[in-house]
Amino acid sequence: MYIQILKSKIHQAIVTEANLYYVGSITIDEDLMDAAHLAEYEKVQVVNINNGERFETYVIKGERGSGVLCLNGPAARLVVPGDVVLVISYCSIEAEKAKEHKPIVIFPDKNNRL
Repeated sequence: MYIQILKSKIHQAIVTEANLYYVGSITIDEDLMDAAHLAEYEKVQVVNINNGERFETYVIKGERGSGVLCLNGPAARLVVPGDVVLVISYCSIEAEKAKEHKPIVIFPDKNNRL
């Protein structure tokens, strides 16, 4: 049996932009993506600490070292720049192996840097 389990999380990053007129997704600084083991186009859940919104989208690479965390498309209506969010990814794993699994959690600073 497989279960869904936390793979990685960017904990309390700051939204830098909201771009309504874009195809959709979340743009994340490539340094944060690497640290959190997120792949481009990977499905993620975004949780907005400021307003309680929870939604899913996919990741696209942002400029490395820029600190960018931009919600694009319809998700831009669920955040405002300055909001604090969690970006969460999950994976499927055999239930027995889940006992040994250790998720990756990163804690960016107020400028979305490690």
